[in-house]
Amino acid sequence: MIPDRSIEKPPFRYILTEDDKGTRIRFKGVLDSSSAAPLLRELLPRLKKHPPSFLTVDLMDVSYLDDFGALVLLELKKTLHPERGGYRLLNASGKVKEILSLFDLDSAGRKHAFGKPPRPGTFVRLGEGTLRILGDLKYMISFLGSVTLALLFILVHPRKLRLEDTFLYMQKTGVDALPIVGLISFLLGLIMAFMSSVQLQQFGANIYVASLVSLAMVRELGPIMTAIIVAGRSGSSFAAEIGTMKISEEVDALFTMGFDPTRFLVVPKIIASVVVVPFLTLFSDLFAIAGGMIVGIFMLDLTASAYMSQTIKTLTLFDVAWGFAKSGVFALLISWIGCLRGFRVSGGAAGVGQATTSAVVSSIFLIILSDSLFAVILRYWG
Repeated sequence: MIPDRSIEKPPFRYILTEDDKGTRIRFKGVLDSSSAAPLLRELLPRLKKHPPSFLTVDLMDVSYLDDFGALVLLELKKTLHPERGGYRLLNASGKVKEILSLFDLDSAGRKHAFGKPPRPGTFVRLGEGTLRILGDLKYMISFLGSVTLALLFILVHPRKLRLEDTFLYMQKTGVDALPIVGLISFLLGLIMAFMSSVQLQQFGANIYVASLVSLAMVRELGPIMTAIIVAGRSGSSFAAEIGTMKISEEVDALFTMGFDPTRFLVVPKIIASVVVVPFLTLFSDLFAIAGGMIVGIFMLDLTASAYMSQTIKTLTLFDVAWGFAKSGVFALLISWIGCLRGFRVSGGAAGVGQATTSAVVSSIFLIILSDSLFAVILRYWG
């Protein structure tokens, strides 16, 4: 509120009286910023020391009151006894009443009856958590069935596949990710070769650095590193895209218009990911081998031909095909869980953020879990 400068300020005074009925304060003058501070310094310590059972404030001689004056009245009200204190304003003029109407002094200073919400018991929370997990599991199975039916439909009716969107997602998931996948794989191969060379040099086994880097990357690290990067880039993107469509009711609109949201939104993403991620893994293997070769040439005095000859001698077609197949499974899991988290979004932007984070975390968990299963299968197979 802007102070009224046109008002001539008479000297401010107050009279405080106490009797059996309580405390009475009568103000005189202008109750504004100039008088509020000294008034609070004088009155508050006294009233807080002896809280009045009933406080009456007489405003009959107050010619003007602003925000600071209202603050004085509020602070005086707070000094009352919390359980049995009473408060009353008297004789306010028309202009003062008009200003006081802007402030809800009746409810101000009142202690709200907000208590700590009751904390549910251990068994209640355990039951709620179990029901939530079962609900999520039920939706995951339902979504898995929906995706399977949509893929079978596209397999039988390939012309129904949205080719433009599929190529677009192939570009986003594969081509656009190639620089970062290549750089990380190159550095990873460089580090592996550098660390292993320190030990192998002691035994004159420099050439086996090529074997170690190539075998580790092609069988394990290449598919896993590529899948983790794709999960961070594309899996989160799938969840955010579908989640945004969900909260803006575009998914409901697709369903209303007769489109199958799973076939329309999910199938192009899954097919694109399963097609491009295995090839992205092959590029990752090549970049990692190139990084290891840099160390072999400049630190271990190996020739490029010797390094590549040892790499080819170490790797078999089965190793390459094994890593290629694993990458396809990883891509399927990443795109499936990303779309699933997108369809589970509720609320607003915060829900989209949670779905994005959950998609990445779930994808990495599924990648590690499935890779463990692949390791067990390979152990008993080979």
